[in-house]
Amino acid sequence: MAWNPWVMALRCLLVDDNEPFIEAARVLLRRQGIDVVGAASTGAEALRLARELRPDVVLVDIDLGGESGFELTLQLTQEPSLASSSVILISTHSEADFADLIGASPAIGFLSKSQLSAEAIHELLGGDRGNEPVRT
Repeated sequence: MAWNPWVMALRCLLVDDNEPFIEAARVLLRRQGIDVVGAASTGAEALRLARELRPDVVLVDIDLGGESGFELTLQLTQEPSLASSSVILISTHSEADFADLIGASPAIGFLSKSQLSAEAIHELLGGDRGNEPVRT
């Protein structure tokens, strides 16, 4: 189901262990009309906040310090209470560096942090095709 901007603002949870990036992304996305409802720096915190806030989309960094963003993505997508949330993987690394893992992931797609924008998120959400990631 595609997101409809006329119904309500898209609600987003940011998951990244880099605080400066979280703050920059929060400001950018809010300016572009996305409601950033929370931010987490660990998998446990992300799961707790996702259950509590029920965001429309969760942006998950592939590398969460000592944790795997791929594992967190799997946990988020298997959580029954989060069935309406979509997960998008993000990273400073090239998509090619993790192509096989991204392809096997239940995330709806991947965004380079340098390409992060409301428009890119909406494109991925509109192109949700199950397990096949949309390339940007």
